[in-house]
Parts: sequence; structure tokens; C-alpha cells
Amino acid sequence: MMGLAQLSVFVPTFFLVSLTPGLCMTLAMVLGMTQGVRRTLWMMAGELLGVGLVAVAAGAGVATLMLRYPEAFALFKWLGGAYLAYLGVQLWRSRGRMAIPSGEVSVPRASRRELFTQGLVTAVANPKGWAFFVALLPPFLDAGRPLGPQLAVLVAMILTIEFTCLLLYASGGRGARRLLGERGKVRLLNRLAGMLMIGVGAWLALG
Repeated sequence: MMGLAQLSVFVPTFFLVSLTPGLCMTLAMVLGMTQGVRRTLWMMAGELLGVGLVAVAAGAGVATLMLRYPEAFALFKWLGGAYLAYLGVQLWRSRGRMAIPSGEVSVPRASRRELFTQGLVTAVANPKGWAFFVALLPPFLDAGRPLGPQLAVLVAMILTIEFTCLLLYASGGRGARRLLGERGKVRLLNRLAGMLMIGVGAWLALG
């Protein structure tokens, strides 16, 4: 079990890292704009699953092996990035399930599975996340104690902090929608969300 001294270092460090704008936080903000906080919870569920898987793999040493073969990430990254960029173009054009409908036009909403998959792919396909956990977790693991309980505690704290930050970003996106979502400004909001989504896709593919 981690001592108070370790907790006093780990918690603020990871909170600051999570709060920094990144792929998943930007995605949460975009979906907060276009889908609302409640529906964005499905993306968060996928993202948290992905973060948990990456954290466990890093703690178990699997990520070290993965990072030696960056080719394993390349196809996944490019496909995921291209998909997010495609969604961004659709948003820019105020089309597709992710867009905010304007006027009386009814547009089918993104499914829960689509939102969940976006979060999962974005978290798992981000090499920077793998590298971060490889660097962050080992100093807080005691080789003389069973690995499982230690990882369980760390991952629980990581997911709690990550979820809090995702909620903050999604709420910020919802606030932007309320500010700009009046009649005549919906197109502007879709374009803003589209640019951010395209940026997330490019960041994922090229990062």
C-alpha cells in the first residue's frame, strides 16, 4: 500500500497531467458541446477502460515491450486519427450524427457504442499515454510486495482523477454550447467542434 508521502506526490502529479489539454480531454470537450455531458459519459467509459488497460499493461511491464515496436501502433493510430478527422469534417459541414441540428432539422444522434469506441480507441492508440505510464508507475510500485493489489490502488486513483478531469472538460463544452447555441450560431458551434475534432485526429495520427 502506498504511504502518505507517495500519495502526496502521485495524486497532484497525475491530476496536473490529466488536467493538461490532450487528446482525450479535447474529445470530451467536443462531445460536451455536441452531445451533452450525459451522453459524453459513454465516451468517458470507453476512455477510462482504455486508460485502465494501458496503466495495467505499463505496471506489468508489457508497455516497455510495446514501445520497442512502434510499428504496432502505426496502423491503429492512423485509422483512429482518420476516423476522428472524418467526424470533424462532418461536424464542420453540420452533417452526421455528431453535429448539433439546426432549426427544425432532426439528425440521428451518435450511438452509445460509437461514443464508447471513440473513447477507447483514443486512449489505447495514444503512444504518449503508454510512455507516460511507463515513466510514472514504476517508482510507485514496490517490487517486494504483490503487484496486483498495488496496481489496483493506483489504477483506481488514476481513473478517479481522469474521470474528474473529463467531466470538467465536457462541462466546459456544454457551457460553450449554451453560449453559442442560439439560433444562427449553431453552424459556428459545429465548425468550432469540427476544427477541434480534426485537430484531435491529426494529433492522434501524427503524435
